[in-house]
Amino acid sequence: MKRCIPILTFALLLAGCTSKQKSQDIELAKTILADQKLAFVDSLARQVIKEGFNAGSGYSQIWARDLNTFIETALEERTKEEVRGAILVFFKMQQKNGEMVDGYVLKKDFTWHDDTPYYSENDPEHVGFKNTVETDQETSLIQLLGKYITKTKDHSILEENIGGILVKDRIQLMLDYLHCERYNKEYKLLWGAMTADWGDVQPHDDFGCDWNNLSNEAIDVYDNAMYIIALKTLIDIMPDAKKINEWKSLKKEIEINTMKHLWDKKQQKFIPHIYPKDSPLPEGFDENKIHYHGGTAIAIESGLLSKEEVKTVNDQMLENVRLSGMPSIGLTLYPTYPEGFFKGWMSKPYAYQNGGDWTWFGGRMIQQLVLNGYPKEAYEEIQPMINRVVKNKGFYEWYGKNDVPSGSGKFKGSAGVLSKAILLMNDWAKETLDKN
Repeated sequence: MKRCIPILTFALLLAGCTSKQKSQDIELAKTILADQKLAFVDSLARQVIKEGFNAGSGYSQIWARDLNTFIETALEERTKEEVRGAILVFFKMQQKNGEMVDGYVLKKDFTWHDDTPYYSENDPEHVGFKNTVETDQETSLIQLLGKYITKTKDHSILEENIGGILVKDRIQLMLDYLHCERYNKEYKLLWGAMTADWGDVQPHDDFGCDWNNLSNEAIDVYDNAMYIIALKTLIDIMPDAKKINEWKSLKKEIEINTMKHLWDKKQQKFIPHIYPKDSPLPEGFDENKIHYHGGTAIAIESGLLSKEEVKTVNDQMLENVRLSGMPSIGLTLYPTYPEGFFKGWMSKPYAYQNGGDWTWFGGRMIQQLVLNGYPKEAYEEIQPMINRVVKNKGFYEWYGKNDVPSGSGKFKGSAGVLSKAILLMNDWAKETLDKN
């Protein structure tokens, strides 16, 4: 009989812990649903997104990577036909080698200097553009197409004929392009130019957005996590495709190789880059000390990390925020690259993508905290992002030291990720109260 006492005690302790957790969850759920600031920010986000599909004030262009982060809210604020049309222009602008543009504008709005504009006979009304240091254009487009189909159930878009090629076949041309032009055979991973985390500006170059003789081939977690999500999207929306087994095999390969080559088990973080050829780093600079917040958030979205690892990297982000003095986990990276490593507006630490605070990615980390079972952390860590929207009555592109807003004042990527994060928190709260 005495032997049963420890077991009984453990059972009572477990029941007590479960009861306490349930009570805390109920209180958190009530707090979330009663938070008027969340409601205000969501309402403001919808007003901004309702204005159109361009990236934001100061941007006339429609970008794939931006639209990918606010398309779900856009589908609730604009007509399905409008969103469908915006997506199809990307496929009309596809180049003969299969690659996709970053974005497009009407010809009359092509008013900035760009010595490499993109044109297509399938859409003579638009001009395309592309930051060729990056490798997320094709994967962003696949993701936003998947979100459109999931929300609208409009699978007919895959059968749309553009220049004699169906959209579903153009998708395969995009994948073929990536493997022909941006696939490293040694590591079996995608590569791009060396940039700061998810950014699209390379160092040592005045412009910084075009691949040239100053570029350095680099493999990072962001590009490959985006690829994993894109492949999962294709498997979900086209389960009967002829290439389904090939996509599943490729997805598994990218997952294995990303963790094998980019995950630092000892430090429990992703290393910034692998340089298959020359490195752009100054002598003596240890890049592996840098934490890439944005790429890590996308890696979580792709399913690469366990729940315990999500907690570990989130704790690292919070410590980085404390050490840096920056406002939120939207902090791009920490520690920053040294002053002068990047040229122009990124030469100073904590400027733009070199340590600037971007809700555009911080909000995606909040989403992943909710989805991975950390609603308390999500609610606490979203507060700085919510408070500055309330204070500024707008969604700025990025924030510097002391929460100083910079860039576009109506950045729709920021609006979109916060709107979705708020939706996920509200859904969790309602489900928690319904269960109890």
